Amino acid sequence: MEGLSERQYAARIGLSRGAVQKAKATGRLVLHSDGSIDAEGSDALRAQATDPSKTRKAPKPKLKPVPEAAVAAVHETLRGEERFRISETGGASGASGATNGMSDPPVGGGTTFLQAKTANEVLKAQERRLRLQKLKGELIDRARALSLVFRLARQERDVWVNWPARAAALMAADLGVEPAKMQKVLEKHVRAQLDDLAEVKPDLR
Repeated sequence: MEGLSERQYAARIGLSRGAVQKAKATGRLVLHSDGSIDAEGSDALRAQATDPSKTRKAPKPKLKPVPEAAVAAVHETLRGEERFRISETGGASGASGATNGMSDPPVGGGTTFLQAKTANEVLKAQERRLRLQKLKGELIDRARALSLVFRLARQERDVWVNWPARAAALMAADLGVEPAKMQKVLEKHVRAQLDDLAEVKPDLR
């Protein structure tokens, strides 16, 4: 055998045997009369075929804008991260109208892939921070917090509802009025106060 086999030449140039067979079938290799591969001749032919000056450059990929529906969510996430950072450091943000070094897109325009990717990284950082705070006992379950607030509110309401019956006799003696009348007046005003308090809703945002 005068030259190299397909396997030997593939190992020489760092390609698969299939790639060498394809190059051989398309006439991009120099062969000896016995069908073996002329390594030096083939190397030269391949180098010429892959000459940068003769190689057609692939067009640069175009960055497709993210749909406008994602713009609000992306920038709300970034603004939320900036507000969280300010609240932690007690400082003020940098240039107005920009968040994390990214300016808001013009009205009617889409946000870029880079902006969307940055927002995604911000979200992941927020999730990691929340998990850490939960492990440290700094966060509690929202549903459990609401349940505790409402249970406390019911307990306070029951105390106030029962208060006129306990306090009426003592207050009536101090004021020299009938206990039954005093209790009725107290119940009236206590219930009015409880009705006002019922309009207060906890804000756990």
